[in-house]
Amino acid sequence: MYILAMGRFNTKDYYFDKAKAGGFKARSVFKLEEIDRSLKIIQADSVVIDLGCSPGSWLQYVAEKIGPKGAALGIDLTEINDQFHPRIKTVQGDCFALGPEQITAYMVELVNNFSAFDVVLSDMAPKTTGIKHVDQTRSLNLAERAVSIAEQFLKPGGHLVVKIFASAEVSELIYRLKRQYKTVKQMRPESIRSASKEFYVVGLAKK
Repeated sequence: MYILAMGRFNTKDYYFDKAKAGGFKARSVFKLEEIDRSLKIIQADSVVIDLGCSPGSWLQYVAEKIGPKGAALGIDLTEINDQFHPRIKTVQGDCFALGPEQITAYMVELVNNFSAFDVVLSDMAPKTTGIKHVDQTRSLNLAERAVSIAEQFLKPGGHLVVKIFASAEVSELIYRLKRQYKTVKQMRPESIRSASKEFYVVGLAKK
């Protein structure tokens, strides 16, 4: 599992309560909701991959957006047994081991003649050590992997949302994305805890 609670945070707050009241598995759903509300990332009939999808709140949101003809694949090191939507599949696996054959095999059950995704989502985060540069490097490695997957499997005109911890090296990743997408935005949704160094980079309309 890539998404892990950080012990220094108070896990119960306004967004925790809001997620619980709404039946969502985690407060992180509101991060994606804000990004999508602002930028219109996920459309009806979208085909989506969610990297680091456990515990599943982003897939719950995706399920509400894609309609009966959309589809989504969720990947995480932690197994997820919940059924979010008839055309959403979750797989226990490592994003670093994902290749074309694997993705095609997963998607053949969901989409006829699958070729590419409309949206790549990544809320992956490392297990934190408390050592700043180690956590930043691990976060950057995960973000770079998400970007690489989008390079391979995101269709032209598609969108990428990726979480990353702030560091000096992030600028290189953003430069990489600016060469690949018509628009690149940096966003810090309101539901991110104030002590967190995370933010999101969004690539809009892959060239």
